Formats: sequence, C-alpha cells, structure tokens
Amino acid sequence: MSNVKEHLDTTRTQLLQEIHLLDDTTFNKKPDAQSWSVAQICHHLVLVEEATKKAITWGLKAEEQSTPARKNVQLILDRSRKFQAPPIVEPAEEPFTVQAMLDLLATTRKNLLAFLQTIEEPEALAKRAVKHPALGELPLDQWIEMVYMHEQRHIKQLQEIVRE
Repeated sequence: MSNVKEHLDTTRTQLLQEIHLLDDTTFNKKPDAQSWSVAQICHHLVLVEEATKKAITWGLKAEEQSTPARKNVQLILDRSRKFQAPPIVEPAEEPFTVQAMLDLLATTRKNLLAFLQTIEEPEALAKRAVKHPALGELPLDQWIEMVYMHEQRHIKQLQEIVRE
C-alpha cells in the first residue's frame, strides 16, 4: 500500500505543479466547445476519486472471490484510446478558481487516503471486484491504481491544453 501512496503523491504533485501558476481565465478556458477546460479536467479528477472511494466501499461488502481477473490498467494511459466519462463523473460547466480547485483536490485526496487507512484487511482488495466503467470487473486494489494512472492521463491532456 505504501508503493501506491507514493504513486498517488508523485502524480498529485505533478498535477499541482501544472495548475498552481495558471490564472483563473486560462484555468477555465476550453480549447473548443467539445473539450474540457483544465478546471473541468481537475473537477473530473475530484469526482472520479470520490466515485472510486464509493466503489471500494461497496466492493468491500461484496462476496470475496478467490482471484478476480487482473486487468491491464496501463491501457488508461494510452491517449489514443478515447473513453466516455460516465455522467456521475462529468465535470460542472461553471468556472472554478484555481485556489478553490486546489482546496477541493487536497480535501478529496485527504479523504481518500484516510479512507484507505481504515481498511482493516488491505489484502481483501485483491479478492473483490467491482465493475469499472472503462475496464469492466476490476479488482479493488486496481481501482486504487487507476486513481493515479487516470490522473497521469489527464495531466498529459491538460499540458496539451495549456500549450495551445
């Protein structure tokens, strides 16, 4: 679990470095009508983290499986593959200030890490699975991996937006 926390911390640090110097106008500017702004990408990441916590909570109540099939979660890093965000994790249309989003990201991460600390049997995460919207049935420990991999995917996206 400490390795996962390291990945979560490293990825989040990178995200914060990308956004903390942006002004609110740049932060909320959409590259085009179909694309998300940097602010919306960050809001999406907050919503995904909250949904992940809920999925793991629900999954821990599910029946234990001997070995749920492992998935190639690295697929999420391939930006040539497009995924449609489920409505529950679609970002808001209204603008955000950079500071408000930094606070939201910090709160959500603090809540996720505190939640993970409460899991009495971390090994149980590999023995239970919940349906993931992009990857199907996914072991709970891989849901946690997906948080930082998904964030890495969107860091690349927001870097492209800022460069444009």
